[in-house]
Amino acid sequence: MSEPRSRRRGPIVAILAAVLVFLLVGAGLAVWSYARGLESRVQRADAFAGLTGDRPARVADGVLNLLLLGTDSRNPEDMLDGARSDTLMVLHVNAAHDAAYLISIPRDTWTHIPANPNGGTGDTDAKINAALAWGGLPLAVKTVETFTGVRIDHVALIDFGGLVAVTDALGGVDMVVEQDTTSTFEGHRFWPSGPNHFDGASALEYIRQRSQFVDGDLTRIRHQQGYLKAVLARAASTGMLTNPLALRSFLETAAGAVVVDTGFALIDTVVELRDLRASQFTCVTSPITGTGWVGDQSVVFPDPAAARDLYAAVRADALPGWLGAHPVGDCGAPPPR
Repeated sequence: MSEPRSRRRGPIVAILAAVLVFLLVGAGLAVWSYARGLESRVQRADAFAGLTGDRPARVADGVLNLLLLGTDSRNPEDMLDGARSDTLMVLHVNAAHDAAYLISIPRDTWTHIPANPNGGTGDTDAKINAALAWGGLPLAVKTVETFTGVRIDHVALIDFGGLVAVTDALGGVDMVVEQDTTSTFEGHRFWPSGPNHFDGASALEYIRQRSQFVDGDLTRIRHQQGYLKAVLARAASTGMLTNPLALRSFLETAAGAVVVDTGFALIDTVVELRDLRASQFTCVTSPITGTGWVGDQSVVFPDPAAARDLYAAVRADALPGWLGAHPVGDCGAPPPR
């Protein structure tokens, strides 16, 4: 039996901005001009409406903290109509713009949802992904800032169709499957362990699998992170830059798939991040103590002490030091033992 629609969707958001870094740099003035024209067609929403001066202060200058959400709708109006974020990540780019850190927060993390800045449900404990459903983007931002203590600069969302279309525009991606995996969705696709090539639909289905793995949602998060790095690697190696028609088609696909906050200058951000490459991305999962139940809800319990150290390093732009004491595996790979 297939999962309900709202549970099937919710892919990675960071792919669009990161892929544009590779595809636009060096593509020529005509493409840059065209890309700037496309930016005006990107859907936008006021992600910071009602947020006041009690937000976290910026500790390190020059950094970029981007909140990435995956949900089942790209219509900003629909974000207030019960949509929960299936994917929640903070992309931290250091002040030197030569390293990026993708920090995944499990969607079932049990935490305090702050008071809703625009009225409505809030000021209660719940799964962190309830914030988007209850208060749209502003409550999602406020919740993540409260949970991490990190000031969010910009917000981006992408939907199911965006993931599939962007992946297919790149000709698919290659990922290493860590164990033989049979999909729990209708059709029961099978992926043998080892290198596999994925089109958009199969990539989405693979990174949504979780119930057949011992650590469930944590494996799903790793696969999402591995997918992101695979997309970056594919974008870096593709011949799209030499094919103006293909590049134009890709840019139109990307522009139609993403929703960003009203102040997010996408093309200017691409310029700022032009030197980043896939090898400079590090993937981290927000620390947890384990999983369990609150009433009839299956939840993930955060590790407050470990999370405090992680996000203090983010605020201070000092993640290399934190990683020295907390080594992580390659994006998509199991953590070191």
